Amino acid sequence: MPLKTYDFIAIGGGSAGFNAARVAVSLGLKTAVVDGARELGGLCILRGCMPSKTLLYMTEVLHLAQKGKTFGLRIPSARANMKAMHARKRKLIAEFASYRMQALTSGKFDLLRAHARFLDAHTLELSNGDRVRAKHLLIGTGSKVSVPAVPGLADVPFWTSDDVLDLDFIPRSVIVLGGGIVACELAQFLRRIGSRVTLVQRSVNILRDHSPAASTVVQQAFVDEGIELFAGTELQAVASDRRGFTVEFIHDGKRIRRRADHLFNALGREPSVAGLGLAAAGVATRANGQIVTNRWQQTTTPHIYAAGDVAGPAEIVHLAIQQGELAARHAAGVKGLKPVDYSLLLNVVFTDPQLATIGVLEEELEAKGIPHLVASYPFNDHGKSILMDANYGYVKVIAEPKRGRILGAEIVGRDAGELIHAFSGPLAMKATVFDLLRAPWYHPTLAEIVTYPLEEIAEKVER
Repeated sequence: MPLKTYDFIAIGGGSAGFNAARVAVSLGLKTAVVDGARELGGLCILRGCMPSKTLLYMTEVLHLAQKGKTFGLRIPSARANMKAMHARKRKLIAEFASYRMQALTSGKFDLLRAHARFLDAHTLELSNGDRVRAKHLLIGTGSKVSVPAVPGLADVPFWTSDDVLDLDFIPRSVIVLGGGIVACELAQFLRRIGSRVTLVQRSVNILRDHSPAASTVVQQAFVDEGIELFAGTELQAVASDRRGFTVEFIHDGKRIRRRADHLFNALGREPSVAGLGLAAAGVATRANGQIVTNRWQQTTTPHIYAAGDVAGPAEIVHLAIQQGELAARHAAGVKGLKPVDYSLLLNVVFTDPQLATIGVLEEELEAKGIPHLVASYPFNDHGKSILMDANYGYVKVIAEPKRGRILGAEIVGRDAGELIHAFSGPLAMKATVFDLLRAPWYHPTLAEIVTYPLEEIAEKVER
């Protein structure tokens, strides 16, 4: 049987691969998506963004109901019904996945339900025994949970985020290993549904990729809600028996031991490249497993591209989409392309309070010795947030000193993930603080809090 050939093959049907295929078809390329996953839809829809945010929002409603007395409300009892929450989540995710499945099976491109590995730089062998060739290929296989070399961790039946997102009961107690985005979001979810939660983080601060000031705000909120939190630890040993799990670690020079019914490994994710046969295609990876790419998403074999979690630099859906679309356009020979602009990097952590950043941050500018202006304003001195009892956090704006052009922003507080978009358009348009101050800001809103640091910077600009 002759090999079936294509102009463009996307390996993986998640955010990067699906959107790359969609664009490739629109540009006239004969295209296929290869995906052997049991369920189609990708990490975001099935086991990431959408199920986690569905559950987090439900527990935010629960948390507000439990604070009824604060708002003068008589709410005798508010408790999590995990069976009902689980059912609602499954219903919503099924709808999202169905929509993606329809798009994947629309007939605009071939959908090959199999896993793939490279035989050479143009040929894939599929797990169903078939072989296919392509002029251009994109690797969009995403990421998987990593198991760091913590003594005993690989030998115990720990939970991953997949397990936590699929719970239909309230665990009595959980130890969470890790302090990244997944660890923090789901630790708070577990605490709010009623679990006793201990979070053990190796770095000095949780959310170590963010500023110490911002992570400290979230950390304080966690402690206030009853999460037992240890940061700056050295994990020594993990063990399990029929009664549960034991974790031993060094904290402040002392050896500490904690037990719980369940253990949640949230120590990070790594690119999912095992079994792809990258060496046969001449595709190189970095020490962390990410595939090496240039600004056009080309790998070390130029007609092979990589996008999304498998390539980095961040595990963010809108970046995966941008990278996948760019790769498809580059493969099709579209002229006048521009690479993804990482100076506009947008990041949101959906804890409560939320943490959001965009653009270049203060620590980066200080490290490079670049002149800049900074101003911030706290939520606990803002009318709308005070009446909402949303007093954690602040808004910070960073600008260049000569014209006041906005370089970045950091928000930690209520609805920070929504508020940060007040800076998205202006940053892309290279706007100044004066441009934003000419816009109307309605009172009383959460959004108007951004005007206070803008006004402070405007007074400092060298005009």
